Amino acid sequence: MISKDILQEVLIAALSTGADFAEIFAEHTDEKSIYMIDSRVQNISDRVISGVGIRVFKGCRCISGCTTDMSRLGLLACAKKVADTLSDSPTISQVCLTERIFGDIHPIRIVPSSCKNQTKIDLLKEAYFSAKEYHERISQVSGVFLDVDHKILVANSEGLFAQDRQIRTRLVINAVASKEGENQTGSCSPGRRMGLEMFDLFSPKEIGQKAAKQALVMLDADYIKAGTMPVAIENGFGGVIFHEACGHSLEATSVAVGRSQFAGKLGQKIAGEKVTAVDDGTIPNAWGSINIDDEGHPSKRNVLIENGVLKSYLIDKLNGRRMNMESTGSSRRQSYLFEPTSRMTNTFIENGPDKNEDIIRSIEYGLYAKSMGGGSVDPVTGSFNFAVTEGYMIRNGQIQEPVRGASLIGTGAEILTKIDMVGTNLERGQGMCGSLSGSIPTDVGQPLIRVSSITVGGR
Repeated sequence: MISKDILQEVLIAALSTGADFAEIFAEHTDEKSIYMIDSRVQNISDRVISGVGIRVFKGCRCISGCTTDMSRLGLLACAKKVADTLSDSPTISQVCLTERIFGDIHPIRIVPSSCKNQTKIDLLKEAYFSAKEYHERISQVSGVFLDVDHKILVANSEGLFAQDRQIRTRLVINAVASKEGENQTGSCSPGRRMGLEMFDLFSPKEIGQKAAKQALVMLDADYIKAGTMPVAIENGFGGVIFHEACGHSLEATSVAVGRSQFAGKLGQKIAGEKVTAVDDGTIPNAWGSINIDDEGHPSKRNVLIENGVLKSYLIDKLNGRRMNMESTGSSRRQSYLFEPTSRMTNTFIENGPDKNEDIIRSIEYGLYAKSMGGGSVDPVTGSFNFAVTEGYMIRNGQIQEPVRGASLIGTGAEILTKIDMVGTNLERGQGMCGSLSGSIPTDVGQPLIRVSSITVGGR
């Protein structure tokens, strides 16, 4: 992408006014999106992102800039502008880059760019028609096929030089069920750090049917009555609550500046003893996995909580300086336009000791949250409000009628202590996580868990 000689020259220029660290991040990304509504392709979008971000540190001070001019002169001009912001005493530095080769643990068998648009459209159509024809009450279906080819290069004044290629594929189907002027929606959106071989794991037909089924179930559901009760939260995307209400509070982005409910609590018990939570960017071909982070450090499996005890934070280089702690390979950014910071990859609660059927049987009256949706969270307090997109009442230890309009309300610190049963059916769901460094792909996950008591919003 950029020669080593030019990288070294640019880094020396960035250090010229007294910075103690300089970094170059270069990327070239190709994105393709195919949108379909009512069996017709509405739009095919091809997007190219190419540019360079340059930043320097002086202690815990950070200055950054970016450019789309990837020529030698363009890069040197950007480095000079960043360096001039410091305006300290001129220094003479030498930089010797040594490329670090990391093994690729995410093999790609069918590179999306090698396939014709029609191949991708056919997959999208198969999912579409399986949803549309699932039931006569399915009134509308929309879908998106997405593939991304993301190439990055990272070099810094400590001699690091690393490159990576990240290919991802995702299929999203949204279905609407209608009856007597009322509509309910359902969705299914698997994604992987894979090529088109992903559809060996997820058949388009099953993706469409799952979205349609969820919409139909909710169409016939009554509204839940609000109250405080035990809740069983299902696996997969049910992990979004831990991700949002707890995971963000474990990122050094919040911890280093004291804006986290878990700051200063390493080694303390913060959750039920059955809770072990992990952020693992090394899972082969997982949606949020990386070979290296966006600072060039190898991805790691980081145990955040072990048997209820806080063991680790997610740390990037700058916030590591502030905290006097080492990076955990957790620095990520949407693109060169953003400064990197500590972010999650694949974050989930591990399998526990309880049988799933025992979790349901343990609840006399409560909610079974089969599928979770979006919500809001305050990273400082951990307060959250998340919608339940598919829910059922539990009565006398049995899953009963579907209910709509449910939401889960609480704080991250509180819900962690009230997880008293953890099942054995760990699965992960895919999403896009937004924060200071933009929107990035992440997995969330957990097995079936029981929260002994939580506020359930409703009517």
